[in-house]
Amino acid sequence: MVELSEIEVVLVTYRSRALVETLLARLPRDLPLVVVDNSGGADAVADVLEGREHARYLDGGGVGFARAANLGAWSSERPYLVFVNPDTAPTPEQLFALVEELKGDPGLAAVSATTVTHDGRVELGVGGWEPTVGRVLVYATGLHSRFPTAGVFARPEPHQEIDLEWLTGACLAVPRETFVALGGFDEQHFIYNEDMAYGRRLREAGLRQKLRTDLLVPHAGAGSGGAKTTMLQMRGASMFDYVRRHNSAPAAHTMRLVLAAGSLGRAAVCRARGNPDAAAGFAAYNRGLWRGAPDMS
Repeated sequence: MVELSEIEVVLVTYRSRALVETLLARLPRDLPLVVVDNSGGADAVADVLEGREHARYLDGGGVGFARAANLGAWSSERPYLVFVNPDTAPTPEQLFALVEELKGDPGLAAVSATTVTHDGRVELGVGGWEPTVGRVLVYATGLHSRFPTAGVFARPEPHQEIDLEWLTGACLAVPRETFVALGGFDEQHFIYNEDMAYGRRLREAGLRQKLRTDLLVPHAGAGSGGAKTTMLQMRGASMFDYVRRHNSAPAAHTMRLVLAAGSLGRAAVCRARGNPDAAAGFAAYNRGLWRGAPDMS
């Protein structure tokens, strides 16, 4: 049984007040939580916490998701943390179930819920595997739809047991002491791939992680953050930064070429089908691979 005193929800926000209001309306008013605001109070999200005795507000300073999430974790006094994206909709029971899983297995360093789209379909990327040349090739060519465990990003079926090497941070529970000992999320990533890096850290420490495919949490997707193309450029930049730091130079540059070919191919298909917005997104991802992160100031 999970006690409220054992848990704290960590919400990293950026101009996300409306999403936070909707999310908190579903959660108990006495649930401990911390909002780390990366927008410098631009949307007065702190006002949403009025009347919540166990709620905290921190100015994230616009330092990106990883640093802001770590700030919430370092300042917490609760033994278990649940990182929740503002555009998700977990129930209290789902949050408690994640923590209950951690309490029952000291070898677990992370347990994640499975995020789903508005129509109930599991999202691609609820977790996945370390990028390798082979796995990136499967993903870039779209073969992951035929070979779902051969790519980088996983899309399991509900209730399917699956062994993953990293888990999405959209609704992720961790033991605070373990999380801090592992260094938390990798702050070299402004946003994206910090969850992949945490999976690497815990595996190197001989710890385990688990995706709960029975806990299906709605996720709006891209509901918090900057403009869509800006975020997709950041996603491309962060992916290349990750593979560059964890692979040899030839392997990293091969993966970048493969990902670039895949994104440009998808952009061409989208333009041919009359979907310029999607094409612009893939083109932005490609810019991130080659030009790096956009100006986030």
